[in-house]
Amino acid sequence: MPGEAKNIAVIGAGIVGVSSAEWLRRDGHNVTIIDRLPPGEGTSFGNGGVLARCGVVPVPTPGILAKAPKMLMDPEQPLFVRWSYLVKMLPWLRQYLSASKDEKVREISDGLVPLLEDAVNEHLALAKGTEAEAFIHPGDYIFLYRDEAGFENDSYVWNLRREQGFIEVPMDRTALLANDPALGDRYHFGCKMQDHGHIADPGGYVKALARHFESQGGQLVQADVTDLRQHGEGMEVVFDGGAEKYDQVVIAGGAWSAKLAERLGHKIPLETERGYHIHYVNPNVKPPCPYMVADSKFVATPMTDGLRTAGIVEFGGLDAPPSKGPITLLEKGIKKLYPEFEFEEKREWLGHRPAPADSLPFLGPSSHHPNVYCAFGHHHVGLTAGPKTGRMIADMVSDRLPNIDIRPYRVDRFD
Repeated sequence: MPGEAKNIAVIGAGIVGVSSAEWLRRDGHNVTIIDRLPPGEGTSFGNGGVLARCGVVPVPTPGILAKAPKMLMDPEQPLFVRWSYLVKMLPWLRQYLSASKDEKVREISDGLVPLLEDAVNEHLALAKGTEAEAFIHPGDYIFLYRDEAGFENDSYVWNLRREQGFIEVPMDRTALLANDPALGDRYHFGCKMQDHGHIADPGGYVKALARHFESQGGQLVQADVTDLRQHGEGMEVVFDGGAEKYDQVVIAGGAWSAKLAERLGHKIPLETERGYHIHYVNPNVKPPCPYMVADSKFVATPMTDGLRTAGIVEFGGLDAPPSKGPITLLEKGIKKLYPEFEFEEKREWLGHRPAPADSLPFLGPSSHHPNVYCAFGHHHVGLTAGPKTGRMIADMVSDRLPNIDIRPYRVDRFD
């Protein structure tokens, strides 16, 4: 490892923070994770669990400006907004929607590919030899459509995936039923993406990684970080109950990171996209691999103790209570997928995806405070890209050049 060991604080105990901390620890640094919640209890706990290597197409694509108003007014569509929050989010929304032009979408996609294409191998490398390894299930990821016409309606997305090297395997109704005899009659066409995978308990996975990190000498501190201050050649991390000085700081707090980066002088157009899940314990049927149910825009993933449906987009900030509409839509969705679906227990959850205006994360050093590194804003691909992001952060802190171009993720790109 070039240079001497540094004392490093990683703010955030989700998959990105824990991955960054563990790779930094393996480089010989003294690393402390600080979060207001225990490891794996935030957004990483509740995501859909899919290792979505093919998730290289951002949400805003050509045509979304025409579709969005109709979707917002239809409770059967997977897009919701708290109208009281709309005025506050308008500046961000204008930037977000302006990124839906073809040229910009392709630029964003080019930035997402290096973070995602080797994601399964990155997870396996991070977890190898730890109890977390057992949670990783390499395999297929199937997109379900009512018919082939529905698939053709998504031609823009699929053409872009193919251009980026992801090739689907078409599945007719016979093939779908051979793979999953319990599948309802609504879905007659599918696209199988091979060499993907899923995490069978995302919260348990992150906790297992954190236990390994701690067992090898890493430190965990449960506290709410409120400020960062320059302190000589280092940084002072201010949290409820005190403050500590560190040589380097990594901001990896997901949707809560923007405020800290802005205190360092950066402009961070980032909103919270509220994501919901329903976790069904001991259901009578589970999919053989994760499904993306295209007409309802949710994933159905087999988990260690059940089945999880997750997805739906709602904009409404960090503080508002859960809405009923997204949960109702998820409940309807599982019945369309499996009409005879039964279960022992149902658990509902709301989390906050960090959604940058250009759908690309903020990765790398702060141009205002070079001893602060950012690692947040992964939108829908935080779980998938977490270990790769952590490795990149460790490379940068240890003065190694990452093997990909980091310019698309510059922290100061909106300054």
